[in-house]
Amino acid sequence: MVSSTTLAITIFVIAYALIISEKVHRTIVGICGAMLMILCGIIDQDTAIRHIDFNTLGLLMGMMIIVNITSETGLFNFLAIWSAKKVKARPIALLIALSALTMVCSALLDNVTTVLLTVPITFSITSQLKVDVKPYLISQILSSNIGGTATLIGDPPNIMIGSAVGLNFMDFVNNLTGICILIFFVVELVLIAIYGRKLCTQPDLQERVMRLNAKSQIANPQLLKKCLFVIFITISLFVCHDKLGLQTATAALSGAGLLLLLTYTRNESMIAKVLSKVEWLAIFFFAGLFVLVGALVETGVIKMLAAEAMQLTSGSVNATAMLVLWMSAFASAFIDNIPFVATLIPLIQDMGQMGITNLDPIWWSLSLGACLGGNGTLIGASANVVVASMAAQRGKQISFLGFMKIAFPVMILTILISNVYVWLRYL
Repeated sequence: MVSSTTLAITIFVIAYALIISEKVHRTIVGICGAMLMILCGIIDQDTAIRHIDFNTLGLLMGMMIIVNITSETGLFNFLAIWSAKKVKARPIALLIALSALTMVCSALLDNVTTVLLTVPITFSITSQLKVDVKPYLISQILSSNIGGTATLIGDPPNIMIGSAVGLNFMDFVNNLTGICILIFFVVELVLIAIYGRKLCTQPDLQERVMRLNAKSQIANPQLLKKCLFVIFITISLFVCHDKLGLQTATAALSGAGLLLLLTYTRNESMIAKVLSKVEWLAIFFFAGLFVLVGALVETGVIKMLAAEAMQLTSGSVNATAMLVLWMSAFASAFIDNIPFVATLIPLIQDMGQMGITNLDPIWWSLSLGACLGGNGTLIGASANVVVASMAAQRGKQISFLGFMKIAFPVMILTILISNVYVWLRYL
């Protein structure tokens, strides 16, 4: 008779292998894996539901609704053209400006949505300047993941860590935003050193970009005012949610509900359109994943792995933080960081119960490693894949090895900087 522990590990490993191979869509893998855990009696339905982190799901859904409505206003096109004009359409300055815009938007929205909105305008501006678009796209990929690392809501791993540990919006700002800004400038300097000589254009082409009207990109000024008002309210709730006794999902869903109320009060077709754009594939994948990991928690597998990790690092906070930082960076470069982080969260929590009293350095190491590690390869993060596919549609192929040749050494550099930061600040 196969034990429930062995069965749980087998189902989890097969599910993980299928997610990595991409032979079956990860949402289907998540749902089927979760249902197998229940059907095989490893975990019952009520326990499975308890392991689904509805705070993470609510936060994702709320922000997706806000971003989907805001994208209708033309705000992102306006910001891109405004940025280009501010730097007088100089190619190197434009690289920094578009990357900075991508970073800031990725910190406040999710990075996949950000690149979906900024990449088309990047193609438009670079084609008018007749400069190679690839350096700009690579820079935007790297910047989106750096920006996503900087805040609680920027990248799914941070949302998951914050929800599991009770870290609030300002905790992430205080601990990660500063180092992410430093990393951003270092990365831009590296990219300028690599591509700088190739980024040149003609004065008459610059003049053409300078004649573009940024304000004309705003399709719906009234809707924009409502969106900016709601985004301000939502971010204020994120900043104060601890003092108000609210969860982050409540803040995001309150903002989403308010924006729907202000914009489409009785317009059923528009409400359906906005809700249909929510990334339900991601939401159901998360739900299935939480159940898969929950089954490992219930069968004691996570506790066993935590004990092994404690033995490997001799219970040292320093050694554990460094191990988590580098392991999560390399893992996230080649596999999806979401299931990886979902597995590590309960493992680190169990380490805390076994004697490591200060887990803060380990949580920040996990966030930095998992989010920045996504820059290592073209499949390391969802934003990378989205940009590559958008480039391919426009006849600009970004090859796996071509991207990795630039991005992997840059990723190692960012993790080295993170290593020094974690060591000096926490250890």
